[in-house]
Amino acid sequence: MSSEAHTSAEYIKHHLQNLTFGHLPNGTWGVAHSAEQAKEMGFWALNLDTFFMSLILGAGFLLLFRSVAKSITSGTPSGVQNFVEWALEFIDSSVRGSFSGKNKLVGPLALTIFFWVFTMNLMDLLPIDYVPLLMTTLGVPFFKIVPSTDPNATFGMAIGVFILVLYYSVKMKGLGGFVGELTLQPFGKWGMPVNLLLEGVNLIAKPISLALRLFGNMYAGEMIFILIALMGGAWAGMTVGSATLYGSQIFLSLGWAIFHILIVTLQAFIFMTLTVVYMDMAHQEHH
Repeated sequence: MSSEAHTSAEYIKHHLQNLTFGHLPNGTWGVAHSAEQAKEMGFWALNLDTFFMSLILGAGFLLLFRSVAKSITSGTPSGVQNFVEWALEFIDSSVRGSFSGKNKLVGPLALTIFFWVFTMNLMDLLPIDYVPLLMTTLGVPFFKIVPSTDPNATFGMAIGVFILVLYYSVKMKGLGGFVGELTLQPFGKWGMPVNLLLEGVNLIAKPISLALRLFGNMYAGEMIFILIALMGGAWAGMTVGSATLYGSQIFLSLGWAIFHILIVTLQAFIFMTLTVVYMDMAHQEHH
């Protein structure tokens, strides 16, 4: 039993480890071959799988929409054109419902965030072992195919949104107006220290909650897929109980995958909607 528990722990640990590049303990630069090596690399380590999967999925989304835009017809549209037109209408209606200001950046920003996060989340529906097995065959020790299960990716996007919110807050209200909003609301000038504390916490909480919400939901979803996949190892027992456990894995993985489609879409929509809401708040002047 201790051997099985150790094997299960190794399986989980392997699937949750990123392909990390950084400064190795021996003084050279390279890829970590263990979780311990990855931890020793420190802050400046780069998760190559997250980086390249994010770029590939983002580029794929952009190329698809660009090809449809270049070949758009006024006659009977193709299935892909129908999908793109529906997506644009959906994003446009969502932005109009949440954003009251005037900014040509918000629409494209919302479209990019939704489909980029959606495609990253969608990778979680691929069989959990296929890609890591292929990469191991090619000599790559680790490979996580879902970028949104890496907090580096979710915090990177959230910080990008946060920078835009700060930029437009200062641009629309002026530096004095933005500082006044932080120091004079809600208790006026006599409550300035309390105002700054409350508004400062509220401001910093935006990117943190944005990042952790996406990461937490996707990480938990991936963990459940890994635990369900572990049930497949029960087939080695060749008993009625192990066969039952193995059979139940099929139904559980299918059921969780169907339910996870909702989570994948919902998390992308929430990230997009909150981004638009934060941008709307940055364009509003409080009195």
